[in-house]
Amino acid sequence: MPLPAEAILAALPSPVLLVDAEDRVRHANPAAEPFFALAANALAEQRLSELLPFGSPVLALVQQVRTAGNAVSEYELDLGTPRTGPRLVNVTVSPVADSAGWVVMLLQETSIAAKMNRQFLHRGGARSVTGMAAILAHEVKNPLSGIRGAAQLLEQAAGEEDRALTRLICEETDRICGLVDHMEMFSDKPIERGAVNIHQVLERVCRLASAGFAHGLTLVQRYDPSLPPANGNFDQLVQVFLNLVKNAAEAAPRVGGELVISTAYRHGLRLAVPGARQRLRLPLEVSVQDNGPGVAEALRPHLFDPFVTSKSQGSGLGLALVAKIVGDHAGVVEFESRPRRTVFRVLLPIVEERPR
Repeated sequence: MPLPAEAILAALPSPVLLVDAEDRVRHANPAAEPFFALAANALAEQRLSELLPFGSPVLALVQQVRTAGNAVSEYELDLGTPRTGPRLVNVTVSPVADSAGWVVMLLQETSIAAKMNRQFLHRGGARSVTGMAAILAHEVKNPLSGIRGAAQLLEQAAGEEDRALTRLICEETDRICGLVDHMEMFSDKPIERGAVNIHQVLERVCRLASAGFAHGLTLVQRYDPSLPPANGNFDQLVQVFLNLVKNAAEAAPRVGGELVISTAYRHGLRLAVPGARQRLRLPLEVSVQDNGPGVAEALRPHLFDPFVTSKSQGSGLGLALVAKIVGDHAGVVEFESRPRRTVFRVLLPIVEERPR
């Protein structure tokens, strides 16, 4: 027996409003009462302009949905009023079928910390690595080259036992130089972007994964074949998804391990840009999912920070590099995790068609 719509709405933990063509609230679920600090009967017949801050972009969002006829989402909108206090929410507005002008609004509250993580993509941590890499390149690599050269000279006149030590010096200097080179990938050099077929990127990644670190795991690909090209750099996007798939493969169980790579087009998804009024369209979504144990609770707030890792042999730079590259693409990387289902999502811009 199908459940009535009101019972379904009442079970949702997020506020939901049903708004008619005159911008009056016709129904509000129980979660909307504490959000707006009003009882359900007081919410009914209220106008949106009376519930929202003056000049709220949600009003324009509602009109856009009525005009376009499809759902639109926006992240990090401030719906705070003197009555409710500051409220940062993700808003999804959807048209109601067979009811002209009616819309359903879903409000998902977020925190200041989540806003900062999403907006700045952990760039502060990545930039600290950038500065450190510049210092190391100058202050460490130059002396290391002298040490290595001296060790090679000593090796020519050394006995067999001492040659083992000089070779050890050379190997260790090469290892340290390699680490510095890896950190230099965080440099702030501008990247060249153009039209990139994201499925060609993922096919390259899957071939590398299947032949190496993901051998023996089930690799599932679920692609939307109608995706437009991403606005990005092919090689750097390969690096992003290679890191994410490698992490997923290492997290998945050796027996019954499964990786799912999927793509989708998210209509109407937009994101606020810090310090600017414009909102970026990020409709292209790529997800990497594994069935491992999940991310430890203590690591989650710092997962994209440099040198944070749960691996005994890990450097902690992989996800920091992912955040850096995705940020350079004006995109967003986010994740959700629970046992047997961890998903990393990358949202990217597409190549916009310019009017002739």
